[in-house]
Amino acid sequence: MFPALYITKALKASGFLELATMMAVGLYQFTLLAGGNGSPGWMIGGHAHLGVISILAIVMGFAVPALEVTGNLRTAVTALFIAGQWGIPGIVWLGEGFDLGFLMPTGFLWGIALIVSMLIMLYATLSQDSSTAGSGPTGAAPADD
Repeated sequence: MFPALYITKALKASGFLELATMMAVGLYQFTLLAGGNGSPGWMIGGHAHLGVISILAIVMGFAVPALEVTGNLRTAVTALFIAGQWGIPGIVWLGEGFDLGFLMPTGFLWGIALIVSMLIMLYATLSQDSSTAGSGPTGAAPADD
């Protein structure tokens, strides 16, 4: 079992890595467009998934401790989310971009992994004592704005 700190770090780090990947893919798409070529549809779809899911991973990195998700549930949320986070755009690129279409049905597995991680978070939200709701550690000072 990994210490809780590393699990939260894994979600945040995975999110930031995926954001950097999304930006690199966007820059590549720009070079294609600047060279007079269009970006393939599969690349655009994968790029969009990288951007959205990466932001959710970062948010999850803060939501998991704030909702005080612990133990096996914390591990499951993290593992399932990261698997789905990379699996969804990965199979789009591998399946369509590299003509490995037999991998496309695994998209259901990656999607289900993301859904289950969200349902665990829903459970954590609904089962949390209302007197402690939202009182989890934030580690950040209130903003001045």
